[in-house]
Amino acid sequence: MNGNMMNHPLLISDLIEHAAKYYPTSEIVSQRLEGDIHRYTYKDANRRSKQLANALTHSSINQGDRIGTLAWNGYRHYEIYYAASGMGAITHTINPRLFPEQLVYIINHAEDRMLFVDLTFIPLLETIQTQIPSVETIVIMADSDHMPATSLTEGPCSVICYETFIADASETYDWPQLDDETAAAICYTSGTTGNPKGVVYSHRSTLLHAFASAIPEALSISSRSTLLPVVPMFHVCAWGTPYSATLSGAKLVFPGAALDGESLATLIEAEQPTLLLGVPTIWLGLLQYLKEHSIRLNSVENIVIGGSAAPRSMIQSFDEDHDAFVMHAWGMTEMSPIGTIGAYTREMGNISKEERYSLQQKQGRPVFGVQLKIINDDGEIQPNDGIAFGRLMVKGPWIIERYFNAESTALENGWFDTGDVATLDSQGYMKIVDRNKDVIKSGGEWISSIDLENAAVGHPAVQEACVIGIQHPKWDERPLLLVIKQQGQSVSKDDIIDHLSSKVAKWWLPNDVVFVDELPHTATGKLLKVNLRDQFGDHYINLQNSSPS
Repeated sequence: MNGNMMNHPLLISDLIEHAAKYYPTSEIVSQRLEGDIHRYTYKDANRRSKQLANALTHSSINQGDRIGTLAWNGYRHYEIYYAASGMGAITHTINPRLFPEQLVYIINHAEDRMLFVDLTFIPLLETIQTQIPSVETIVIMADSDHMPATSLTEGPCSVICYETFIADASETYDWPQLDDETAAAICYTSGTTGNPKGVVYSHRSTLLHAFASAIPEALSISSRSTLLPVVPMFHVCAWGTPYSATLSGAKLVFPGAALDGESLATLIEAEQPTLLLGVPTIWLGLLQYLKEHSIRLNSVENIVIGGSAAPRSMIQSFDEDHDAFVMHAWGMTEMSPIGTIGAYTREMGNISKEERYSLQQKQGRPVFGVQLKIINDDGEIQPNDGIAFGRLMVKGPWIIERYFNAESTALENGWFDTGDVATLDSQGYMKIVDRNKDVIKSGGEWISSIDLENAAVGHPAVQEACVIGIQHPKWDERPLLLVIKQQGQSVSKDDIIDHLSSKVAKWWLPNDVVFVDELPHTATGKLLKVNLRDQFGDHYINLQNSSPS
């Protein structure tokens, strides 16, 4: 027997309608590329999103058409999220940090009919405009006073100013009642081999993800919250915050392109956010600026860190210097993205700070809806003892079943292989040990590059660290530590090794430390280790060959 309840679809348009009706004065604040601060309310955003939906309709955009964006976090980008998806089209957020060849591939593979582009990315689009034949219209996200001179107007696409595009459109629009399995957004992942792969989110999966991520045991978002998502809206929909914040009527603060420590500190002081979200490299810059200028974050309660592991020193600095709690989060583009979160628990209040910091270094526990398991190479489930390593497998209602336009499933016996190696402890806390391709096997034993990196960054003279496994004449593989020094600091290889000696097992210690001026990163801010392995792959072999016989 089935239940007797209404079968009402879960739709993205209902989020903005609800926020406009019940949180009409809650603000959306944006640091604009034009240099000023823009602020309006959910009620205003709903009205302008309807104007945009009408303008898209008048431009012959139909349900299922892809609408691409090359844009920072801001109110116009937010309006596209709701207008395009709400009318049944598909919002396609494009990562502008990818190589031009990848951008061309992604736009063509998605067959975007329109592109909305921020002023920053116009030169990038100018270089590829003749290679993206599906694009009929380019909308520059500015008002008429800030429209730049651009060669885009000489290309095959029509080019129009955003404010002009929506100016004459009606503010009245009836959002269609879609099937909630209808595609709402598409993001491409660069974390796979070969060409980027498209991940298509439905209205249903997006709302379920928003519900789960907003609860107290997750991001704890309410109408009393003020969110500053520094994670870009072009990176897995800013971890879903444009949806979860709207669901809760929370104040949203968008930083635009100003992501340096000074700009973020100024914005935080002005808007008093309670929740920050971003990757470790962003917070390194912010913490350094705050320390240099003796500034304290008074409003911030929680910092969500994802993308890569946060070093213990960062967790400790936010806690001791700013009384802010770091919540590790983990997920993937294929997971919408949130899978686990290290929220504050009652048990954390009953343990020492050192024990709590160790727990916070883990990636947290699954949010409701996500199931995890770790398996060995034979597919056997490994114990949840916090020690056994295994391939991390996931399943849940907002996790991918197959990639865009792929004929075969992306699943293995109903589970998605994340490509991560992890441990699970008896309380359900998950810890990423490494990516499958990055874990180091030395003399038959595993070494976690992530743990080594975090330990190295704990040295006060180390700004950033990267560990790679490279060929060794005796031990098959050994770790090599690459270090960027803090500006004005002096540190030697022996200093680093001495520091690590009390943090990790002796046989984990890197055989050498190389000081570098910069480290390569992927388009999403993660260390690009494949390039470093190519560059330094023969380092230990060369050392042996150059040593006196």
